[in-house]
Amino acid sequence: MFKLYKGLNDDIRHVRKTVFVCEQGFQNEFDLIDEDCFHVVFYENKKPVATCRFYNDKKIYHIGRVALLKEYRGMHLGEQIMQFAENEIKEAGGNLIEVSAQVRIKNFYKKLGYVEQGEVYLDEFCEHIKMVKNL
Repeated sequence: MFKLYKGLNDDIRHVRKTVFVCEQGFQNEFDLIDEDCFHVVFYENKKPVATCRFYNDKKIYHIGRVALLKEYRGMHLGEQIMQFAENEIKEAGGNLIEVSAQVRIKNFYKKLGYVEQGEVYLDEFCEHIKMVKNL
């Protein structure tokens, strides 16, 4: 079951901290943008297992912080949560989405129709690349 929230809550913090801080080693996971974002959370038996956030910046929507608990990967939840966010963006009148993709998983976004744009850059210690999609 998907739920949409405005701003952070404990369920979102739990999934992102588990994936990005504990598992991947990021230190600057939470930022000021979080409180102004919409956050999608997927629940399995009332347990939060996946999340992402999106926001509008100058007519460009940004999807980010896509995170799934390890034991729920490979079940196509990533695609489903992205589709949910894209549908919300489309309903809000958005037609261009940008993601900051970890290079190691850029093919996930390519399969969803995102195209690489620009050069690889570091976010903390991790290589990322900007990818875009027209709705």
